Amino acid sequence: MQHVEFFHTDHFHQNYQRQKADESISYFIDFFWETDFDELWDQYPKGFSDALFPNTGYTYLLNLGTPFVMQIGDRKFDMKSDGFLPRHRAIECYHQPGNKLFGIKFKISPVIFEKKINFSEYREYIFPLSYLMDAAILSQVKKAGTFNDRVYLLTQYFEKIIQQYSGSLKPIQIVSEILAHCENNRDFVTPVEEFAKQYGISSRTLQRYFETATSISTKTAIQIMRIRKATEQLVSDPDNFKSADYGYYDHSHFYKHLKSFLQKNTLKKLQPHLKLLEKLHSKNRIEELVRSE
Repeated sequence: MQHVEFFHTDHFHQNYQRQKADESISYFIDFFWETDFDELWDQYPKGFSDALFPNTGYTYLLNLGTPFVMQIGDRKFDMKSDGFLPRHRAIECYHQPGNKLFGIKFKISPVIFEKKINFSEYREYIFPLSYLMDAAILSQVKKAGTFNDRVYLLTQYFEKIIQQYSGSLKPIQIVSEILAHCENNRDFVTPVEEFAKQYGISSRTLQRYFETATSISTKTAIQIMRIRKATEQLVSDPDNFKSADYGYYDHSHFYKHLKSFLQKNTLKKLQPHLKLLEKLHSKNRIEELVRSE
């Protein structure tokens, strides 16, 4: 069984605990999450997979159970321990009985201050999390009794790092503010050069800030956010969905971006782009869009 983001929403809501990050670390962290699969193993004794489409930022994965398999694009990784997972590509996690994962969904990791890391060097593979986090805090988090205890420990840990390096926040603040502006105002068409001008820096400097902090370019980050926000509304509120609200010229323009975003070898039979568009178009309109490619 394959659970797919945007399609099997009940699965992701019911079987994952999630907590939004405190305001003190919200520049850096979106939310904490943990799997809660105990009631699923009778239904799926041979396991199941969860597939997610590209996103901005990245995830720290802490393995609280048995080994699992994580796929990034077309490449699979056998995960026995903890890992750093870039999120700008489609991913699929293959779960088996005994698996239990805890995750931190980052916008930007505060570890960038401590280790002077350029995250653009970490964007193609899963790396051991021991490269990025102290072994002592990882051990404490794993030994914690509950999800809330883990969230508390990590919130305290990252708050200390942020406070220690508060004088070095300007590049991070710029990246975070641009991403927040685009998301909150559905502004996905302002040129990168205009954002750079607003902050009194060059486009090249802004590009470097984004690649260092998020692993991807300014334009790529904004376009991933754009199609995710549009798709989320299409799923949750199709009657009021307008592609123009997200800066698309017309439905054909949106369709092409959607298809590219949802393209994944393991989902070809599902044809997710067409299933989503059924919420918006008649059959004849979908066929017209397909022919226009």
